[in-house]
Amino acid sequence: MVESGAGALLERLGAVEWDMRWDLAFERVGSRRVLMWEYLRRAAVWAGACGAEGAWPFFDATRHLDPGFELGARQAAALAELLPRVPAGEIRRTCEGAVRLAELRVRAPGAVEGLPDLYEPLVLFYERGGSFGRDCATSALDLVGVTYRPGPLHGFLGSRPVTALGDSVLDALEGAEGRVEYHAPERGGPELLRRHALGTEALGPGLRWHATGRDPDAERGLVRIDPLEAARRIGRLAENR
Repeated sequence: MVESGAGALLERLGAVEWDMRWDLAFERVGSRRVLMWEYLRRAAVWAGACGAEGAWPFFDATRHLDPGFELGARQAAALAELLPRVPAGEIRRTCEGAVRLAELRVRAPGAVEGLPDLYEPLVLFYERGGSFGRDCATSALDLVGVTYRPGPLHGFLGSRPVTALGDSVLDALEGAEGRVEYHAPERGGPELLRRHALGTEALGPGLRWHATGRDPDAERGLVRIDPLEAARRIGRLAENR
């Protein structure tokens, strides 16, 4: 077992099923889409902080933050054993970056002070469904179940984060069939509905969805919100339980 800040990341990435079952990846597309967006947002913040705008979005931040940084011999050997099992160069780059940044946090915590945990959303993304791909024609991200075009770096700057990334929050973003619409009170509040191919559901105790006959379009005061805002509201509910 590798000890140090890099050790936990090596263990987590080593346990990822990179060629995961497609049915499970489709089931988890809701949480994976939010996790990818939050990673891209954090990567935009980091790119500006360490002069890596040209390398955004999938880069090893330590090579820009501290070009002289190197892992210890045992850590480097463990990483070299992991990387051949990881598909695609940009995914390997982020796995390497996650391990190296975890170790840099231990050795020089001041170097990353004030910055969000860069790779945690992406590691969670990998853990919940393996890798992502690229659409050959458009270079859009293929998240398995949805294609996503992230747009330019500056579009993520200033965006509100999705900070609650616990299992209960991520699980609540899953389990829907086909296209999902979220509806919530225009002026805030805990109520949350989602509509998809199998009907309309309301979020209840324990962050679990239950079927309801309500029509969100017909109810005064409810507005449609995007999945990111739904994730933020679910996170607030989780934190207030």
